[in-house]
Amino acid sequence: MNKKSKYLINLPNSIDNYIRIANSYPILTAEEEYELAKQFYFNRNLEAAKKLILSHLRFIIHIARNYSGYGLLQSDLIQEGNIGLMKAVYRFNPEIGVRLVSFAIHWVKAEIHEYVLKNWRIVKVATTKAQRKLFFNLRRTKQHIKWLNKNELDIIAKKLGVSKKDVIEMESRMFTKDMTVDFDSEDDNKNNQTSHYSVFHLCDKSSDFTDIIEKHNWDNHASSKLNKALNRLDKRSRDIIYARWLVDNNNRITLKELANRYGVSAERVRQLEKNAMRKIRIEIES
Repeated sequence: MNKKSKYLINLPNSIDNYIRIANSYPILTAEEEYELAKQFYFNRNLEAAKKLILSHLRFIIHIARNYSGYGLLQSDLIQEGNIGLMKAVYRFNPEIGVRLVSFAIHWVKAEIHEYVLKNWRIVKVATTKAQRKLFFNLRRTKQHIKWLNKNELDIIAKKLGVSKKDVIEMESRMFTKDMTVDFDSEDDNKNNQTSHYSVFHLCDKSSDFTDIIEKHNWDNHASSKLNKALNRLDKRSRDIIYARWLVDNNNRITLKELANRYGVSAERVRQLEKNAMRKIRIEIES
């Protein structure tokens, strides 16, 4: 029973039929539940597990109804709750001294919560612990569908033990609609219009792609010109330019050091550098 597929219960086509069937299974007494739980926990008696699950299906239906306001199919919510119930039965130890329903409620809600978070919106609305807490409590705490005022914001943040910033952010995520990024939606086709969302909402005004391309092309062009000009210099002049201008500041060589290297005066090195720079400038500007 470690794979999710083994927990699935096939729901009838009609949710009403499923509810009727689920309510037909009798509720177990504490003694009956204890005996069945012992049979499964210690002996892995699958028939005992089946009876425990079937007797609690009405409990799953009751929990799933609390999540009907999220626009998801009731049958899917019940199915996820059933998965949580089966996981709870698999781990339930009857010797801990509580009823199965008290133990299972945490597993059931965990499965339903995960399903709601994954399917309520195209984009995830809650990822952190604080956001998950807010997501499932903000709807119940708010008294109307309007945006919160300052007093309500303070009360909700204090009641849920989160910051006001988290409440504002979650309210914005929950009560704004998803927008299409399709250029040709069905509604736009009916009105012979093209959707503007792709252009308007995905536009990055901070980026100037043409300037980036132009600068990149100019840098390549300048580098190519410089390399061509350097290759036309004699070896000594080229070495002087590299040593004086094309290395980082910490590794630059002085005129005196170059004069000692080539056995000439520092003034001669300066003249060679000046002539080389003139030739490079002419080559680049041509």
